[in-house]
Amino acid sequence: MHCGPCTVCEWNPEWDSLLPDEQARLKARQGVKYVCLDGLQGYLNNPDSGDLAVWHPNGYIKIKDRAKDIIISGGENISSLEVESILYRHPAVLEAAVVAQPDEQWSMCVCVPQAQRESPCAFVSLKHGVRSNKEEILLLYRQHLPKFMVPKSIVILTALDKTATGKIQKQVLCSKARALGSVK
Repeated sequence: MHCGPCTVCEWNPEWDSLLPDEQARLKARQGVKYVCLDGLQGYLNNPDSGDLAVWHPNGYIKIKDRAKDIIISGGENISSLEVESILYRHPAVLEAAVVAQPDEQWSMCVCVPQAQRESPCAFVSLKHGVRSNKEEILLLYRQHLPKFMVPKSIVILTALDKTATGKIQKQVLCSKARALGSVK
């Protein structure tokens, strides 16, 4: 039987003196092992779950991404969640998802395996009544990410495709990114 959370991000008193942005970053971690966890939860210790996480020295865990959502661009691993987190800083962005898009730059390089010939493609929807454009979003990226992580394509949609439970459907967006063709 699977029930309840397996981690909780309990407040660490050491965080009291930190700036609010740093407190928020730390509180966003998935946390530490939940007291009631009995070890029988099928998700725990299951290498097939696909989650990639960092286990910090203080025992707190942070999910970095799902293995299937990692974008490999010319040999560099790019966390879609990390790129999405920058998008959510933009005051106009309501929803964001980042997926892989074929990249023509890498298709010419025979030394780069086929699976690594991609670049990030960002899909966003904007808050009602708020305006923004691709250039503003790119400026935000350029201020906060290394160049190889900056999406080469930004697609602004009315809404992102979601499941019945409201989860963004990255597989649908992957198909849309492939349909856009290879970036140059």
